[in-house]
Amino acid sequence: MGKATGFLEYQRTETTAKAPLERIKDFNEFHAPLTEEERCEQASRCMDCGVPFCQNGKMLCGMISGCPLNNLIPEWNDLLFHGQKEQALSRLLMTNNFPEFTSRVCPALCEKACICGVYDSPVTVRENERDIIESGFENGLMQPAPPAVRSGKKIAVIGSGPSGLAAADTLNKRGHSVTVFERSDRPGGLLMYGIPNMKLEKHIIQRRISLMEAEGVEFVTNADVGRDISADEIMKKYDAVILACGSSNPRDIKADGRDAEGIYFAVDFLKATTKSLLDSGLTDGKYISAKDKNVVIIGGGDTGNDCVGTSVRHGCKSVTQLEMMPKLPDERAESNPFPEWPRVCKTDYGQEEAIAVFGHDPRIYTTTVKEFIKDENGHLSAVKTVKLEFVTDEKTGRKLPKEIAGSEEILPCELCLIAAGFLGCQKYSADAFGAELDQRSNVKAGAGSHATNIPGVFTAGDMHIGQSLVVRAIREGRDAAAETDRYLMGYTNL
Repeated sequence: MGKATGFLEYQRTETTAKAPLERIKDFNEFHAPLTEEERCEQASRCMDCGVPFCQNGKMLCGMISGCPLNNLIPEWNDLLFHGQKEQALSRLLMTNNFPEFTSRVCPALCEKACICGVYDSPVTVRENERDIIESGFENGLMQPAPPAVRSGKKIAVIGSGPSGLAAADTLNKRGHSVTVFERSDRPGGLLMYGIPNMKLEKHIIQRRISLMEAEGVEFVTNADVGRDISADEIMKKYDAVILACGSSNPRDIKADGRDAEGIYFAVDFLKATTKSLLDSGLTDGKYISAKDKNVVIIGGGDTGNDCVGTSVRHGCKSVTQLEMMPKLPDERAESNPFPEWPRVCKTDYGQEEAIAVFGHDPRIYTTTVKEFIKDENGHLSAVKTVKLEFVTDEKTGRKLPKEIAGSEEILPCELCLIAAGFLGCQKYSADAFGAELDQRSNVKAGAGSHATNIPGVFTAGDMHIGQSLVVRAIREGRDAAAETDRYLMGYTNL
């Protein structure tokens, strides 16, 4: 360990964000990096503690504690502190295929499990990670390294989100020939069209895709396997298949007036904005505009927050975010001890921007939409909301939401975005290969396995485990790659 007293000498210092009213003028990332000296100081705060929970990645009380990739965090923090960035990069890439993605969009489970955070503030693990990988690209260390020997085995990866990309990258480095099929016009899946530019600029994704192509991975876009391309054709041409199509069935809101014009799923809203931004800088008008509209977003998670930030950038008249659950506490509750994931309230970038523009937090808790109100032309004009309370069900013991009589309110609304999560994969992609689904509409696999009921067909990512995090999807892709490699070769060293 380089500096035993680093966490005592230096306070946590994060990268500086542009002021909300300034950053909403465009869709660019808005954090300025620290100086080299400041970054070394932040790396020196890592204590190299005896039990580094930061890299544990285990489930505690239904929540992940620490990094699911088991990143070697104390090791590369120490190397970063000593200025040995090339060695730090090597250690980082041993466990994480795409640090440039996770260091931007991961909620930093590592930091929430950092022992420094028990009595002080945690190490800036995510920002340190970003510094290491970006330094690698800037200094020419991220060069194509195609495998010296090919195995002669061909693998099809269906879906180019984080799990599909991780599986493809890992198997290609092993020496297999990998083709990735993507139904959209650009590879990247969730990374490309589900996450706004403010969090992940798309040239970052294309930079990685280009590197993978130079290493031998083939990408086929506008290819919807199961519709445009038959599964039989894939099975005949390839020795193994990995299904990584994501969990893309959005949860709907069943309420009167649902057929009103002006109600969209969040994923469609975000995708349309990103595609128009990439295609034309939003000049083609081929997106769902929130300009001069009263926007209501149903859902209080990360996707809902992304819709808030995007709506503000469009120039919405107002924005309200409805959250069915009660507001979380501002600090850890006694029933939520370290190193569990802290169930605390956070104000994210979109909510910060809405506060700056409109003067108040856009979130309303324990509230949902009871009715969508249409005008005479069938367009959405307002929503009727109702407050909820949670009561214990006598049979199951679970707390279930119940409407509070007389708590209805009318909110003006011309655009409603449903960001209520996802309910498994789209069935046709699994059916095409004959892969069975479980009760949650995820592709079924055995315990601790990625193998489906069809020999040679594996699954990974949200299609396997349900809606989750990018960092978990990468781990899924790596694990599915190892299992596929063992199936093809009889053993694996992945």
